[in-house]
Amino acid sequence: MKITPHGAAGGEVTGSSYLVETDRARVLVDCGLFQGGKDADARNRTPHGGETGRLDAALLTHAHLDHSGRLPLLAPLGFRGPVWATPATIEMTSLILHDAAKIQIGDLEKHNRHRAREGKPPLEPLYRPQDVERILSHLRPAPYHESVEVAPGISAEFVEAGHMLGSTSIRLTCRDGGRTRAVVFSGDLGPRTAPILRDFEPFRAAELVFLESTYGDRDHRPFLETVEQFLAILRQAVEEKAKILAPTFAVGRAQVLTLILARAFREGALAPFPVFLDSPMAIEASRIYARHVELFDDEMLKFLKSGSVERDLATLKLSASAAESKAINDVAGPCFIMAGAGMCTGGRILHHLRHNLGKPENHVVIVGHQSRESLGRRLVEGEKAVNIFGEKIAVRAQIHTLGGFSAHAGQSDLLAWFEKLAPSNPRVALTHGENGPRQALAARIRARFALDAALPEVGETLEA
Repeated sequence: MKITPHGAAGGEVTGSSYLVETDRARVLVDCGLFQGGKDADARNRTPHGGETGRLDAALLTHAHLDHSGRLPLLAPLGFRGPVWATPATIEMTSLILHDAAKIQIGDLEKHNRHRAREGKPPLEPLYRPQDVERILSHLRPAPYHESVEVAPGISAEFVEAGHMLGSTSIRLTCRDGGRTRAVVFSGDLGPRTAPILRDFEPFRAAELVFLESTYGDRDHRPFLETVEQFLAILRQAVEEKAKILAPTFAVGRAQVLTLILARAFREGALAPFPVFLDSPMAIEASRIYARHVELFDDEMLKFLKSGSVERDLATLKLSASAAESKAINDVAGPCFIMAGAGMCTGGRILHHLRHNLGKPENHVVIVGHQSRESLGRRLVEGEKAVNIFGEKIAVRAQIHTLGGFSAHAGQSDLLAWFEKLAPSNPRVALTHGENGPRQALAARIRARFALDAALPEVGETLEA
């Protein structure tokens, strides 16, 4: 049996995709977009080995774009098999892929106008809404904690990963050449202290484990301490009548921040003030969350039963249309604006940053991972000026980085997840992390479990 990562390896975080090959079947685990780098678009347009050959099935650990975003490329390449995912992941994937197609077309229209002025031919989007619909028709619901035959000789079990609604770790049990082997893909793991969702569930035996390592070199600030830091920023901004911008991932981070505000308003930690959720995608994602309370943890269920969230959030404005989004520019502070994209790689947050970065009284709160070369990473690293829509914008606003809101497990939680698998003495490969974090995690695994972790490159095949 061979497993080849075709993204999220070699020291990069995005583009997650693993090709699993046995003597009877070929299966793809995740098929994500590359994001953030200058060559990301070119790499997304280049089919990898898993896409160009025959595939019996695909599986999704979760719906985030860096795990699902290239799925629409499969059908035009001849893919006819099922795509297995949990019911919540299916709903979220539909939302995320439709949004991605819409953004691509909108961004490309602007880009092609520039190309036309330069006498260059227009570019085509990576995919269109009809391509999304084609691949969505292949999605099949996978139950939690049950073995599902996904391809000849390959069965899969999905368990909670605690990263986003519907997210899972997957164990493939493969019968190959008269042998049976188990391969575990952690997917993206969430921190055990995160609100709303249940904690991750580790597997306990495998021959080979692919473990994410996004934060393999450190732990996040404790969640409750991060909440207090966040509230302190909000109190200062309210006092100064400033605007607070939060580049927000529409799925997960938007819901966590909204929950924190609801609790703070309910308990009197903050006096209510205007809050804008400026993201049609986040608005719809919140509705999907509300349809899957079976995935909520006990604390979240208790909070929902103890009062009216709608009353807590009476000052929340859902900005669905472009006109509603533009109108926020005329709103005086204090106000809190959540808008995507979470890494500032596109979306409505760019317009808000363009209007507000140059004002020293304003605040930008970075609440999630920022990939290399993304605009969000440049803000985190303290650049004094950034380019937005071809315009150089001075960065005078106050930039805050709150790592404790991350939806990724820190080093201690990654080790706790792996600890349950370690007694089975598996081979382990670290992916989905930059080289520094995954080297640090490899050292900790060696010291704690006496196991050497492989650090595979993109296209490097491991055998089990």
